[in-house]
Amino acid sequence: MDAEQQTRKTAIELADEQLLASLGYKQEFQRAFTGLETFGIAFSIIGLLPSIASVLVYSIPDGGASAMVWGWVVASIFILFVGMSMAELASAAPTSGGLYFWTHSLSSPRWRNLLAWIVGYANTIGSVASVASIDWGCAVQITAAASIGSGQTYSATNAQTFGVYTAVVLSHAVICCLGTRLLARLQTVYVVLNVLLCLAVIIALPAATPKEFRNSASYALGNFTNTSGWSNGFAFILSFIAPLWTICSFDCSVHISEEASNAAVAVPWAIVYAIGIAGVLGWAINMSLAFCMGTDLDSIMNSPVGQPMAQIFFNSFGQKGTLALWSIVVLVQYMMGSSMLLAASRQTFAFSRDGALPLSSWLYRMNSYTKTPVNTVWFVAVWSIILGLLAFAGDSAINAIFSMSIIALYIAYTIPIAARFLGTNDFTPGPFNLGRWSVPVGTMAVLWMVFMSIVFLFPVSPNPSVPDMNYCVVVLGGVMLLSVVWYYFPKYGGVHWFEGPIPTVAKTQGQAAEGSDRPSTSDSLEKEKSAAVMVSQEDAL
Repeated sequence: MDAEQQTRKTAIELADEQLLASLGYKQEFQRAFTGLETFGIAFSIIGLLPSIASVLVYSIPDGGASAMVWGWVVASIFILFVGMSMAELASAAPTSGGLYFWTHSLSSPRWRNLLAWIVGYANTIGSVASVASIDWGCAVQITAAASIGSGQTYSATNAQTFGVYTAVVLSHAVICCLGTRLLARLQTVYVVLNVLLCLAVIIALPAATPKEFRNSASYALGNFTNTSGWSNGFAFILSFIAPLWTICSFDCSVHISEEASNAAVAVPWAIVYAIGIAGVLGWAINMSLAFCMGTDLDSIMNSPVGQPMAQIFFNSFGQKGTLALWSIVVLVQYMMGSSMLLAASRQTFAFSRDGALPLSSWLYRMNSYTKTPVNTVWFVAVWSIILGLLAFAGDSAINAIFSMSIIALYIAYTIPIAARFLGTNDFTPGPFNLGRWSVPVGTMAVLWMVFMSIVFLFPVSPNPSVPDMNYCVVVLGGVMLLSVVWYYFPKYGGVHWFEGPIPTVAKTQGQAAEGSDRPSTSDSLEKEKSAAVMVSQEDAL
C-alpha cells in the first residue's frame, strides 16, 4: 500500500471514529469490512436461490406460477422503498444499534424510551427468528438431498430435521466467533457463489428441462392456481411472503456499521444495492421456475423429497445433476445462516451495551483474542435452537417462524422511519439522501409494512383447525408483551432506569472523544492483551 493510499485509509478511519464519537460511542470493533464486503453480508443473507427454495412452499398454493412471477415484482418495489428509507437513517447515524438508536434519537421525548425499548426487543426476536428460519431451511435442504440420494425412499422426520438444524446452528456459532477480518473476507466469497448459483439456474434450468415439464408463456405468466382456500386476491397477497422473507434482514449491514470502513456511505448503498440486485435476479429465477415447473403442482408439493424446488430440479436435471446443483444450494444457504448469526450477534451486543437485555453485563463483553462478541453469538444461537423446538408442534408452528421473522423486523423498521417524520427531532441527512422524495417514499414504506404485518398474522387457509393456526401471534405477541411488562415492572422495570443508548464516550462534533463515566469494552481489553497481540491486531490488513 503506497503512502497516498495509506493516508486516505487513515483519513477514512479517523472520520469513521469521529462520526461514531459524535453519536456517543467509542470505536470498539475493527473496521475490517470494505464497501463490497458490507454489501456482501446483506446480499449473502438475502441468499436468493436458497431463500426462494425455502419459501416456494408458500408461493405455489397461493397462485402458482403467475403469483411467483408478478408477486415478486410487486413486493420488490415496496421492499426497495423500505430499504431506501432505512438507508437514509443508516447514512445519518451508522451505528450497530441502528434501529433502536434511531428510534430514541428521532422520537418525541415523552415516548422515546418506550419506543426504543420495543424496537430493540422486536429487532432482537426478529433477528433470532431469522437465524432460526434460515437454518431450518438449510436443515430441510440437507434432508432433501438425502432423500434424492436414496432414490426418494428416505423421508426425514421432524426429530431428524431438528437434529440437523441444531448441528447447523452450533457450527455457525463457532464460525461467528472467529476474528472480524476473516469474517469480512468470507463475505466476498459468499457474494460470488450467490451470483454464480443464480446465473447457473437461470441459464441451465430452461436448457435442461424436458419438454413435458416446460410451460407456455400463457401458463407461466397468466395461470393463477389457488389451492389455499382464500379468495384469489387475498391468496395473491399471501404469496408475498416469499419475496418478503427472501429480501429481508437487510438491516444486517446496519449492525456491522461499526466494523465497516466509510460506514456513512458504504452501509446505505449496501442496503439499496442488495435489495435492487436481489429484486432483479430473484424475478429472473422465478421466471425460470415458472416456465420449467410443469403443471402438476400437487406432485411438486407432496413429493417424497419434501422440498418443492428440489423436486423441480429433479424433474429437470435427474438425480446426479440435482445432487450436484443442490449441494451448492445447501452451501449458499449455510453461508446465509452464518452471515445472519453474525449480524444478529452484533445487534444483541449493541442492545446489551445499553443495558436493556437480561444478562447485559455478561453479553456486553468482547473476546480479548478474536475481538468479537462471543457471548452474544452463543446467546443468539441458543435461543435460535429453542425457537426451533416449535417444529415438534407441527408444520404450522414451524412456519410461524418465517412469518415472525418478517413481522418482528417490520415492527423494528417501521417505528424509526415513522419517528423521523412524526417525532420531535433535528434529523440531519447523511451522504445518502432522497431529498424531496424522502416523505413519499417513507410514507409508502410505513404503510406497506403495517399492512403486510397484519396480513401475515392470518393462517395459511381459512377456518383452520387448532394445529393449523398461525402461531406467530402467540410467540411474537408473547415475547413483545413480556418485554413491555418487563419495562413497566414495579421498581425493577426499564421505566425506572432505561434511558436509551448509553454513551461510552462524551458526544463530540468532529473532535477527539473524551472518556465517559462508563468504561467501554475496549478499555478492559487493553488491560488484558499483551503488547504483541495489540500490534498484530492493529497492523493486520
